[in-house]
Amino acid sequence: MPRSVNTVASRARRKKILSRTKGQFGRRKNVWTVAKNSYEKGQQYAYRDRRNKKRTFRSLWIVRINAAVREFDMSYSVFMGKLHEHEINLSRKVLADLALNNPEAFKAIVEKVK
Repeated sequence: MPRSVNTVASRARRKKILSRTKGQFGRRKNVWTVAKNSYEKGQQYAYRDRRNKKRTFRSLWIVRINAAVREFDMSYSVFMGKLHEHEINLSRKVLADLALNNPEAFKAIVEKVK
């Protein structure tokens, strides 16, 4: 009895990976083994960097808040401590956005906690 291999399914699997590596440089786009490795590594980076993006944005918000608060002779840590003390629950994202796009509102918050 001849060996049965499901060529249709295995070809579809290969085509799926090769279509996902379309646009990559060199052999990564058209050589099966290289493309497969490249795709798998890319998926690992994507998983990792979805988490890293959250860290990066949080640090950006902290830098922006710190820069805005320094104009009022206060440090970031003191400002955040006073926010919690006065029970003002605003996220860093919102505070950074206010500091950047609406300085009057940010100034009002700073004056309230001073």
